[in-house]
Amino acid sequence: MQKKYSLLFLAFLLSTAFLQAQNKSKVTWGKEYTEPSGTMISKVVSWNKNGFFALRVKNSNQTNVADGPSKVILERYDGSMNLVKSKELSLKIKKKKRQFEDLMVIGGQLYFFTSFNNQAKKKNYLFAQRISPKGLQPASDLKFIGEIDTKNKYQEGSFNFHISRDSSKVLVYNQLPYKKNTPERFALRVFDNEMQELWSKDIRLPYDDNQFVVEDYQVDNEGNVYLLGVLYTDGSSLVRRKGKPNYKYVILAYNKLGEELTKYKIDLKDKFITDLTFRVADNGELICSGFYSEKGTYSMKGTYFFRVDPKEKQIFNKNAKELDFDFRTEYISEKKKGKLKNRERNGDVKKAAELYSYSLDHLILRNDGGALLIAEQYFVEEQVDNYGYGLNGYNQNVRYDYYYNYNDIIVVNINPNGEVEWTARIPKRQETRNDGGYFSSYAMSIIRDKIYFIYNDNAKNFRLDKKTNKFYNYNGSNSIIALTAVHQDGDVNTSPLYENMDANIITRPKVCRQTGKKEMVIFGERGRRSRFGKIRF
Repeated sequence: MQKKYSLLFLAFLLSTAFLQAQNKSKVTWGKEYTEPSGTMISKVVSWNKNGFFALRVKNSNQTNVADGPSKVILERYDGSMNLVKSKELSLKIKKKKRQFEDLMVIGGQLYFFTSFNNQAKKKNYLFAQRISPKGLQPASDLKFIGEIDTKNKYQEGSFNFHISRDSSKVLVYNQLPYKKNTPERFALRVFDNEMQELWSKDIRLPYDDNQFVVEDYQVDNEGNVYLLGVLYTDGSSLVRRKGKPNYKYVILAYNKLGEELTKYKIDLKDKFITDLTFRVADNGELICSGFYSEKGTYSMKGTYFFRVDPKEKQIFNKNAKELDFDFRTEYISEKKKGKLKNRERNGDVKKAAELYSYSLDHLILRNDGGALLIAEQYFVEEQVDNYGYGLNGYNQNVRYDYYYNYNDIIVVNINPNGEVEWTARIPKRQETRNDGGYFSSYAMSIIRDKIYFIYNDNAKNFRLDKKTNKFYNYNGSNSIIALTAVHQDGDVNTSPLYENMDANIITRPKVCRQTGKKEMVIFGERGRRSRFGKIRF
């Protein structure tokens, strides 16, 4: 059942203190700092009651992102969001440069992961270093983690990481060199939370490289590894044959230290699975969910849910549930909605109402075995402008503009049996040009029985004289931090939280992180000015 929205419309010029009193959430800001030239905060890495750590990077070459950042800086902030210490982490190894891979917390310990491409031996090596939390100094010894055979300096391969739900296991995963039209090979390495290797294995996928595409990989609390991928049943990357999908999703389970392989094939007959992901529950079961369409792969009409029991090697609780018609047609005119309703009654699948360009961001497990799906409408539009012609009449001036759209957020609450309990929709319009959506999208926190979303919005959407159902686009100016609370029954409340102008920054939701049971660290910048803040819910 779809829930209605209760938008709290307040005058734009109301004081910040009053706005915070209305939504019962408090924002406090740390000091303002001038960022080192060419650097940016990449993520909040770790946190505790005394503060948090943030990763700052400087990109060396915008034309070759694969080179990685030229500088990696670790910053420590206190509980008041003030910078305590900043240290550049060296990437040198015997006067040569390592490549930054990741910085993460494993078993309560900060680890610095780097790689080095040895061109003489045609191998790419992966290393790990512990980092002291006070001095931010990496350990002097490089712990060897693994290696990849490489062809040359431009094809060195990359390492990927995943930490188990209880943080006791770490998966290091990488693709191995392969020949065309032969099965792809991967290296799986599983470590404990002190980075001691538990098992490793080079695996060969049971499908040719043009048939199977890996989309996700996870390790469970016992050290078992799961790969989720798409299998094209006719050896083609096409997604439609005579109006029907020509692909299936497959989960490959590697149990018993990688020696046992189990395959689980998932499809919906004539329906298109447009997005699918999974999480490992505390009992070891795989909770899998996503969206399906009756048209193709760019829209969705309903949800798909099932569970996998790795011990019994079976799939159960399979359920495909169509989303409510009114939910799929919200903000559509009554005239057009009536036409769509008639098409559905007549079984016109190709012209039925579906939601377009939604990306599945989160699958949150419920304590009872159900799940919450959170998705955001995202797409990029390219605009080409031709202006001016050369002496021979040929166009010599072409400008390409890219518009990044981050729009509505939807939440779908699914029962353990796969039935949809409720759906919620957070109306949002964010369209910016040529910035990669730097200040767009949202951050999320789960506080007791509510889910909170923060994002940049246009302040006009909170004016008292705002027209019903008309949403002004956020384009980087006239911005305000909006806070939306989704309640346990699906009700949605939205209110303004803070004016970006008052903090002299623009919030970057993609960097913000929940850092406690009732708090979130937020970050913003404007030019080279930046500061951290904290929301207490």
